[in-house]
Amino acid sequence: MSALASGVTTALAPEEQARVDTYRLLGLLLAAPPNAELLGLLQAIEPGGGPMAEAWEALCLAAASADAHGLRDEYQGLFIGLGRGELNPYASWYLTGFLMEKPLADLRRELAELGYGRRQEVAEPEDHIAALCEVMSLLIGERRLGFDDLQRFYERYIGAWAGRFFADLERAQSADFYRAVGRLGSTFLGVEKKYFSMPV
Repeated sequence: MSALASGVTTALAPEEQARVDTYRLLGLLLAAPPNAELLGLLQAIEPGGGPMAEAWEALCLAAASADAHGLRDEYQGLFIGLGRGELNPYASWYLTGFLMEKPLADLRRELAELGYGRRQEVAEPEDHIAALCEVMSLLIGERRLGFDDLQRFYERYIGAWAGRFFADLERAQSADFYRAVGRLGSTFLGVEKKYFSMPV
């Protein structure tokens, strides 16, 4: 989505960089359907080991069998539709049942305090899951917040609802490639939950 004006990332430990990269990739995939170049990069992923390995492998395989044109239709059906898509990828919707509600207003206030602002050319509100993944990648990469404040931000704006969104994406009737994206998101949030539960 590139919804927010970003700063410059600093040198990070490998595990922090992996978190930044995963949030950034989820943001890209949820903001728009991947083009042929991104699909090629996804096909080249080496899953490695650890708790994310199976989810990375599933995404790699899904990218290998996808085509950019078909993904545009899939993305349209999932998130846009004629009146609305199969899924609503907004925090306000999952937390209140309505769009443009208090969670969005609270988020906008916090983003402004952090020095982030939505780009003028972006129409989607800031509580879109893609924008929130982008925010987390920036917060980690730029080290804007300490552990406790980052945990609070995560739990309030992502942890409180995004697990349900990714589970819905895994089950969505319109999803093919995006089932693997949902699985990656679900698995990653499980890893993040463990990360934030570790003693500082």
